[in-house]
Amino acid sequence: MISSNKKLAVRLQCRLLQVNRSMLYYRRSVVDDTCFANALADIYQQYPVYGYRRLTACLKRQGYAIINGKHVLRLMRQMGLRAIYPKPKTTVVDKGHYKYPYVLKDMAITKPHQVWQIDITYLRTDHGFMYMNALIDMQTRYVVGWSLSNTLDSEACLRTLEKSVDRHGVPDTINSDQGSQFTSEAWVKALQNKGILISMSGQGRSNDNAYIERIWRTLKYEWLVINGARSVSDYKKLLPEFIHWYNELRPHQALGYQTPGAVLDITSCGYVDKASALTHISTRTTTITDAKDSLVL
Repeated sequence: MISSNKKLAVRLQCRLLQVNRSMLYYRRSVVDDTCFANALADIYQQYPVYGYRRLTACLKRQGYAIINGKHVLRLMRQMGLRAIYPKPKTTVVDKGHYKYPYVLKDMAITKPHQVWQIDITYLRTDHGFMYMNALIDMQTRYVVGWSLSNTLDSEACLRTLEKSVDRHGVPDTINSDQGSQFTSEAWVKALQNKGILISMSGQGRSNDNAYIERIWRTLKYEWLVINGARSVSDYKKLLPEFIHWYNELRPHQALGYQTPGAVLDITSCGYVDKASALTHISTRTTTITDAKDSLVL
């Protein structure tokens, strides 16, 4: 048996045993990862949102200096561990649908209900995901309508549109991303029938729809997380409360620390309903009870 004996060189051992040196291979020693795996499992159980990089840093902090990121990643795959992070992609582009241009670049937005923005976000539950869509007025940041649904089809968006138009009238323009819900024939026809100009953000340009994108951060980090929403019943209770808080109580820095509802009351000078060519004074939801009508399941 050939060994790494310092007194007898490997070459001499091969010659004595009449074995060609090319037939001699190094056998990697088997490392016991039990201690690493146990420590890794303990950290993951406490912080399941950590990826392999943060887990590596935590292990090194505990004294496992020789471990590296590749080692931790391999152990995570063997143990079936994956960090919890947002996975659903709500913007799914249908290549067969026509994409309308973005028309807000040089547009001066000077009055309420001139431009609305719409978007969809996911809401995590213990058993899957729910989907919320909302329409926001760009000039006042006021949420004019919203819906909660368990599907990503365009029906919930159409219901939001109809309720928003009934309460606030017809806007001049609605901007959205290029998701299949907003390029669908049903959505496009609904806007065209009301005489609404269609605008769509460029692919990969989330800043084009920044006002509605910003409300999702506010919803999730300033409301749902601190209230511990994890079920459909939680969202049914918390979302109407959030819309009322966001519109009527939360000061907005961009509005001089006024609320969207207050700015809408100050700047509202009526709007033209294109269907009847009559001027109306906008009416808006001011109670939590009215906001509950937007639940679509």
